[in-house]
Amino acid sequence: MVGTLLSFSLMAIGVRELGGSISPFEMLFFRSLIGLAVISTIVFYRRQQKLLKTERAALQIGRNLMNFLGQYCWFLGITLLPLAEVFALEFTVPLWTLMIACVFLGEKLTKVKIVSLGLGLLGVIAIIQPTAAVFNPASLIVLLAAVSFAASYVATKSLSLTESPLTILFYMSLIQLPISLVLMLSDWQTPQGGEWLYLLIVGLTGLSAHYCIAKAMQHADASVVVTLDFLRLPLIAVVGMLFYGEAVELAVMMGGLLMVVGNIINVRASNKQTYIETKAMAEG
Repeated sequence: MVGTLLSFSLMAIGVRELGGSISPFEMLFFRSLIGLAVISTIVFYRRQQKLLKTERAALQIGRNLMNFLGQYCWFLGITLLPLAEVFALEFTVPLWTLMIACVFLGEKLTKVKIVSLGLGLLGVIAIIQPTAAVFNPASLIVLLAAVSFAASYVATKSLSLTESPLTILFYMSLIQLPISLVLMLSDWQTPQGGEWLYLLIVGLTGLSAHYCIAKAMQHADASVVVTLDFLRLPLIAVVGMLFYGEAVELAVMMGGLLMVVGNIINVRASNKQTYIETKAMAEG
């Protein structure tokens, strides 16, 4: 999880540094290009070319269209909003995932999930402060990113039943590469000097963040991993304060805390239900 936290923070710094000259579509192109190169190298080095095949191409395409939209909005949001606000609003992803899973996967909407959703909604209201005087429309861009990520996570949950994580990551890069290529052509800017380094950081941390959180899941309960993941908010607030002179807004921290509590309640309830079901199966 330390690797995950560092990866997300470095990615945000890379995007912020590139935001003045490199478009989000160009960043996504290089991220996909680097990801495709790294994953292909790993697959061929291990002689696991069979992982490059998929039997669920339609779902892969749908998942990556939503993921691409989410990444674009997230990158754009980082250039428009304080880093802490972007990360706080991103914490709504589990809540949107819960809602989408209930609608499309038939998961039950329990009282605990309703409480979780309620706290998440209060957190959003606290952060974006939807009044004419202070409302920032850029917040909606990050919320759209969160909804898009949630949709892609639900698709990933389905794909993970039959596909390897490397297969999912490979097709993420393969599908998003031509899309970003076409969209970036009208606004292409040749990277200069240190911008190449930041593009490399964005590409590598995009992979390392997913890899580290997946490995963490293998060694600890989901509730522990999710709780540690929420340390991203205070960490990125410190980064924003030290590197970009961003003030730490009390409303953002309070809103983020409400989302943290809501998500933890939901995860712990889910773990408890899984334990009960597993115990019942063992005794049955």
